[in-house]
Amino acid sequence: QVQLVESGGGLVQAGGSLRLSCAASGGTFSSYLMGWFRQAPGKEREFVAAIRWSGGSSLYADSVKGRFTISRDNAKNTGYLQMDRLKPEDTAVYYCAADQTAVPHGREKRYDYWGQGTQVTVSA
Repeated sequence: QVQLVESGGGLVQAGGSLRLSCAASGGTFSSYLMGWFRQAPGKEREFVAAIRWSGGSSLYADSVKGRFTISRDNAKNTGYLQMDRLKPEDTAVYYCAADQTAVPHGREKRYDYWGQGTQVTVSA
């Protein structure tokens, strides 16, 4: 059974940085896609970024492009979301997710596995 566990959330001032981690277990992830989503209070969950676990292609939401960087460490079965120049509107619960497909996408319903989420709060 695939399990995803996020960590690294917290409270940070606007303009600061955080790095989220997503530890994956229970599967062979070389053929997977890893995605990050977020859900702010009172809003629907939205796509943030995705990357092929085997490397290469990545995809970002326009709202985070140029500020966030998605990456992965195959040896550790861990994915990362480096978040720089954070804004108060980035405040949300961040989730990592996995899909058994090769092409990065932001279609939430196609992701089969989800972590429990980690809270990110950006103060003004």
